Amino acid sequence: MPLLEKPKEKHTIMLPPRMAQIAAETEVLVIGGGPAGLGAAYGAARAGAHVILVERYGFLGGNATAALVMPFVSYHTQVPHREEPGAEILYPTDHGPGSPVIAGPLAELVMRLVKAGGAVPPSLKTGYTVPFDPEVFKFVATEMLDEAGVRFLFHSFAGDIFSDDDAWAVVFETKSGPVVIRAQVVIDCTGDGDIASRAGASCEIGRALDGLVQPMTLYFRMTDMEKDVFEAYVKKHPDQWKGVHGLWDLIEAAERSGDLDLPREDMLFFGTPHEKEVAINSTRVIKVLGTDVWDLTYAEIRSRRQMRMIAAFLKKYVPGFEKAYAVQSGTQVGVRETRRVVGGYRLTSDDILHAHKFEDVIARGTYPIDMHNPEGKGTVLVFLPPGESYDIPLRCLQPKDVDNLLVAGRCISGTHEAHSSYRAMSICMATGHAAGSCAAVAVKNNLTTLSVRYQDVQDELIRQGASLGR
Repeated sequence: MPLLEKPKEKHTIMLPPRMAQIAAETEVLVIGGGPAGLGAAYGAARAGAHVILVERYGFLGGNATAALVMPFVSYHTQVPHREEPGAEILYPTDHGPGSPVIAGPLAELVMRLVKAGGAVPPSLKTGYTVPFDPEVFKFVATEMLDEAGVRFLFHSFAGDIFSDDDAWAVVFETKSGPVVIRAQVVIDCTGDGDIASRAGASCEIGRALDGLVQPMTLYFRMTDMEKDVFEAYVKKHPDQWKGVHGLWDLIEAAERSGDLDLPREDMLFFGTPHEKEVAINSTRVIKVLGTDVWDLTYAEIRSRRQMRMIAAFLKKYVPGFEKAYAVQSGTQVGVRETRRVVGGYRLTSDDILHAHKFEDVIARGTYPIDMHNPEGKGTVLVFLPPGESYDIPLRCLQPKDVDNLLVAGRCISGTHEAHSSYRAMSICMATGHAAGSCAAVAVKNNLTTLSVRYQDVQDELIRQGASLGR
């Protein structure tokens, strides 16, 4: 594989000092325009703060668009599920449909996507997921935040942060050279905790056993499939397609013939708003870390080779895919797990599976523990009790050793196991909404983010339509 070899020894060079242009000053600076960043910018702006959102790509959406993670998974209680081969279901009870536990900006975004013809609303038919079109997502998200009064800077990668008098100064690498934005409060929505780590926040990576993280996945879209042909095959061979996982015998036959070397145990499809299209989540790259540029390079090349192999398998073996082709892959490989910032509270799998409630709740979730094996094939799903949801406390968004800096999304404070649930994009958007509201409350009351009363954050969230179970 044509990779630049990772240096075995650290050789360093002193870089020359440089000047950076001060681009702007603001009350709240949101770094990262993925689901967490969307929620954070929305929450802060709707609370009356001056907000700038900076994104490294030329569009919003993060994993939803750049990595093509195209459905919002269910954020409803009592989501139906059943035991399926290949995935170890540790709570194999059929649930009835329930109620959403996340509202606010997520509800508005979904409504706008549906109205624009870019999403399918959640229902029993979709398993209460929300399939969406990533291109529609880009402009809908931009319009939504523009209307809220958020200012944007695209094509800017956050590289460093330092204290500048009574504010933070964040350095962004751009085509125009380095630029600096000063802010009273910074919200790290990078997913990787890049800026929180640079600011001095303590972080954890991987599972306690060996530090390994969940694998990376490159999503891709296939179009021109004949759904009626495929559905007829499913109906005739129900044992081959249970829930969203399956094609077991076809996979086995292709592997025997040397046409397939599947890195995960099954095929996972998601429908989209388009009749002849599916999104495919079946690539898997293990023992790589999203904060390592050499690992990311390897994962991009390896996953695209896997994509080509999987697309060829579908065309050759699966009825309905004979004329289908891969129309798009993610701009980047999807990263599930990197840093987890150590906050005032560390959410655990016990908190999730026992639906624990917290006095300082600022977001809720229903997504199961969803562990993709860091070492190869195998996925474990552990569901919440029927009708239940778990709380996320404000302390998970507050790094314990850094003030006026908040985190949101998959880098909040929690264990490796808990992270496999709260990394879901809908929950990331909810924690972002809370972080943005907290930042605005702090600015408005001339307080630090660690001294804000959680009751005031809850009041602002509820005013903006959030669902806290109160």
